[in-house]
Amino acid sequence: MPMVARRLRDPDINPCLSESDASTRCMDGNNYDREQCSTYFLKYKNCRKFWNSIMVQRRQNGVKPSMPTAAERDEILGAMGKMPY
Repeated sequence: MPMVARRLRDPDINPCLSESDASTRCMDGNNYDREQCSTYFLKYKNCRKFWNSIMVQRRQNGVKPSMPTAAERDEILGAMGKMPY
């Protein structure tokens, strides 16, 4: 697997891996009809927006790495009590 593809499949790098997979499965199952999968696309977009804002905030505060690891993301989501996206 190429390095870029491996990085995109790494849960520590890609916080929206499950949303991405869900939208791909939807497209496969609905004969690539984008209209049928709009809710999956919206959920993926909101996920990326949420984690991007977290990343920007951490970068401004000088926290390294700017993207939380998968374990840290689970703690953040657990503290919120529900999915923010």
